[in-house]
Amino acid sequence: MAHTPRRVAVMLDLQWPYKRHAQIFAGFQRFAVEQGWVTIIDEFPHDTLRRARAGSERYDGIVARAHHPLARRAAKLGVPVVNVWPSSPARHLLPGVFPDSAATGRLLAEHLLSRGFRSFATLTSIRNVDNELEVRELSRLVREAGCDCASAYVPQNPHRDIADWRKTERLIARAMDRWTRPVGVYVGQEVCGRLVVQLSHHRGWRIPDDVAIIAGKNEETLCEHPRPSLTSIEIGYDRIGYAAAELLGRLMAGRPTPTDPDRPRPTPTDPDRTRPNRSGWPRKASSSGNRPTSSPSKTRRWRPPWRTSRRTVTGGSARTTSHGRWGPRRGRCRITSGRRSSGRSRPKSAAS
Repeated sequence: MAHTPRRVAVMLDLQWPYKRHAQIFAGFQRFAVEQGWVTIIDEFPHDTLRRARAGSERYDGIVARAHHPLARRAAKLGVPVVNVWPSSPARHLLPGVFPDSAATGRLLAEHLLSRGFRSFATLTSIRNVDNELEVRELSRLVREAGCDCASAYVPQNPHRDIADWRKTERLIARAMDRWTRPVGVYVGQEVCGRLVVQLSHHRGWRIPDDVAIIAGKNEETLCEHPRPSLTSIEIGYDRIGYAAAELLGRLMAGRPTPTDPDRPRPTPTDPDRTRPNRSGWPRKASSSGNRPTSSPSKTRRWRPPWRTSRRTVTGGSARTTSHGRWGPRRGRCRITSGRRSSGRSRPKSAAS
C-alpha cells in the first residue's frame, strides 16, 4: 500500500518580503521536501479547518504565525500547530520556535562595548516581544559594565498612515535630544534606523563617530542603501523554519508537546573580530585560527574599510560572516556592518 504524504499548511503572511516571513518558509520547505510532505500555502487555515469535511482536505499539521482562532480550532480538531511568531497573542497556547532574543541582546552589547562606547540607547516597539527580550539583555549587560541605556519606544508600524509616520519622527527626535554622544544605538527596525540617520545628518552628527547604529534584522536593501549603510543582525530565520518543521514532524508522529518554545542558538565558531585600535580604526584579529594573540607580528594585516564591502564582527557564541568576500553562512546569527559617512563627505569606513 502506497504511503500517503502528509498535508501540511503554512500561514506566514508571505505577502511581506521580510526574512521573518520568507526565510522561515524557505527553511520549512527544505525540511518538507526532505520528508516528502505536501505543502499548502493557506493564510486562513482556521477557516479551512472549519469548512473541511472529507479526509483528503484535512491538514495533518500547520506551521503558522498563529492567532487565537487558529489555536482554538486546531485544538478542537486535534491538528498540531507550531507557532513561529514571537509576539503572537496565542504564543502561550501553542508550541513555538522563536529566535534566541537573549543571545541577540548579548551580541548587541558585546559589539558596542567592544568598540569603546559608554553611552547607549534603544528605539524599539513596546509590542514586539523579540525587541523586549533583546533590550532587556542589552540593558542588563551595559549596566553591569557601569553604563546607562536610555530606552525609547516607537510604533510597530510607523508607515501605517501619515499620523503614525509623523508621530514616529517626533518620538525619535525627542529621544535623540536625550542622547549623550558618542552613543551606541540599537533600533528595532531598519526603517526607523534610516530615520535616525536622516535626523543625525540634520543635526550635523556623524555616523558612526557620534551615533553608531545597529538596526533591524539585516534586510539588505534597507541596510545597504542609501549611504551610510547600517550595521544589522542576521538571525538565520531559515534555521527557525527548519526547526519548526522538525518539531511539527515530531508532533504529527504523536510525540509529546514541549512546554517551552524552542529557541535555536547561534552556532559556536572561531571568532573573527574587528576591534577599534588607538586611532579608532578597526583592526583585525590574528590569522591563527582567527583568535587574538599577544604577538603583534602574528596579527593579520587589516584592509582599509573603504576597500571592503560590509565589515563583520562576532560576539560570544555567535559567528559573523562577510557579505562581500566570504558570503553569508546559513543559520548563524551575525552582525553585519556597513560603511560610515559624515553626511557631507564621501563614505569612508564601516559603521559601528
